[in-house]
Amino acid sequence: MGEDLFWAIRGGGAASFGVVLAWKIKLVAVPPTSESFSTLERTYEEGATDLVYKWQTVATHEVPEELNIEVDISVRNKNDASTTGRLGKMIIATYRIMYLGRSKKLMQLMEDKFAELGMQEKDCKEMSWIESIVYFARFPDGIVPLERLLSRESEYSKCTFKVKSDFVTKPLSKTTLEGIWKMLEENEFVFIMTPWGGRVSAIPEHEIAFPHRDGNLYLIGYLAIWDDNETVEAQEEHLIQVREMYDHMTPYVSNSPRDAYFIYRDLDLGQNTLNGGSVYSSGCTSWGQQYFKSNCLKLMKVKSNVDPDNYFRDEQTILAIHESNPVEKDGALVEF
Repeated sequence: MGEDLFWAIRGGGAASFGVVLAWKIKLVAVPPTSESFSTLERTYEEGATDLVYKWQTVATHEVPEELNIEVDISVRNKNDASTTGRLGKMIIATYRIMYLGRSKKLMQLMEDKFAELGMQEKDCKEMSWIESIVYFARFPDGIVPLERLLSRESEYSKCTFKVKSDFVTKPLSKTTLEGIWKMLEENEFVFIMTPWGGRVSAIPEHEIAFPHRDGNLYLIGYLAIWDDNETVEAQEEHLIQVREMYDHMTPYVSNSPRDAYFIYRDLDLGQNTLNGGSVYSSGCTSWGQQYFKSNCLKLMKVKSNVDPDNYFRDEQTILAIHESNPVEKDGALVEF
C-alpha cells in the first residue's frame, strides 16, 4: 500500500482513506493469569480532592508501565449512598486500577506509590487478559467472558451519549478541582481522567499519525449519557451541560491548538461542508489540527494521493487538497 498510507491509517482514521480488509499483527504471549484489577470509590468526604490532585503526577510519571490507574468522577444523589455531600449530592471518584502482573506485586506498588488511596488485598482481583477486556468495557454481569465479547453489548450500547475531550499538560490545582466538583454537582455527566505517559509518551509524535504523546499528563473525557426516550428538551440539556464544562476548562488544558482525542469524535469542533457540489474542509486550521496537530498536513497529502476525489468522506474525514480546496498555514497557501 506504500509507507505513507500505512503511516496514515495507524492513528489517522482509516475510514478517510478506504476500507481495511485485514491486518497482519504480531501476538504477544501472556500467562493464563496475567492481570490484577481493583475498583475503588472515594467520596468528597474521604478526600477525593487530595487524592485526585496526587493522582495527576503519580499515575502519569511515577508508576511503571505495567500499572494503569484511571479515574472517573461522577455524582450520585443522596438516596444512592449512605453519606451525602454538598447540595445533597455525593462526589464519587472511581479508581479503575489495572496491573500486568499478580496482585501481591500490585499491592506493593500501590503501597509505595499511592498509599493514600488505601487499597487493600481484598480489593484486588486476578484475571486473564481476555477477562480484562470485558472488565474495562463495563459489560453486564451474568454472562461468561467470551460470550460478553461476542454479544457486543455494553452499558453504552443501548443509549445515546455525547463526549468531548481535552489533554492536560500541567496538574490542575486543588482550587480548580473543587470548581469542577461544583459544576458536576449541578449537572449530570461523568468526568473521565485517563493517564498518559508510559509507552504512549515513548513513541515520537510523528512516528504514526496519532500525535498526542510526550508532554501530556492525561486525557479528559466529558461524557453525558441519556435514554432516547427523554424529551428533546432534556436531551438538549445534556449537551448544554457538557459544552459548559468544556468551556469552563479552557484555561486549564492544552492550547494553540486545544488538542482533542480523535476517537471521541466531536462535531462541535467543525465539519466538512459542501459548496457548489465540491467538498471543502477547514480541517488543518480547526478540528484537523486539534486531532492530528502538524500531522494533519501529511494526512491530507496522503489523501490527495490515494483518494483525490474524496470518495471516502464523512463530517470529519481527512480531505484531499486541490485547487477548489486549498489549505493555508501561517497565512500562505500550502503546496505539495
